[in-house]
Amino acid sequence: MMNKTDYALINSQLKSLTENENHVLSCLCNASALLWQSLETINWAGFYLIHEKGSKKELLLAPFQGKPACMHIEIGKGVCGTAAAEKRTVIVENVHEFKGHIACDGASNSEIVVPIMIDNEVVGVLDIDSPIFSGFNDDDAKGLSEFVKILENSCDWKSLKY
Repeated sequence: MMNKTDYALINSQLKSLTENENHVLSCLCNASALLWQSLETINWAGFYLIHEKGSKKELLLAPFQGKPACMHIEIGKGVCGTAAAEKRTVIVENVHEFKGHIACDGASNSEIVVPIMIDNEVVGVLDIDSPIFSGFNDDDAKGLSEFVKILENSCDWKSLKY
């Protein structure tokens, strides 16, 4: 983000929101709303969850804040699919230069995607878009990785039906 984001505060708030709730969808709803109200220069914040489609897995749209979004993303395609396939955080300074970028909102210019990992398997991703070029940096990656870690540890991921 362009301004220094207080991830310690955001992550503390997420811990409070998930303290007595472990339902994945409820937690992700509040998590996306928290990011939406806390991050100043974004135009989309939300989640995609792994969904089995026949013999293949894909990312399926989950709780988010922002404009309507793509509902299905192939693993390995776009920024979200790349983060899921490679099991790593992906920061893209200019999405228009990212090979295979999936444009859901033409106003988005940069993106960060953090995989959600349970037992070394990706169960979903946190996806955040910004209309600002180079809108995310290593501080964001670190703060958002901690944010995702809270969700990994507080949600009952085994109850989620794929």
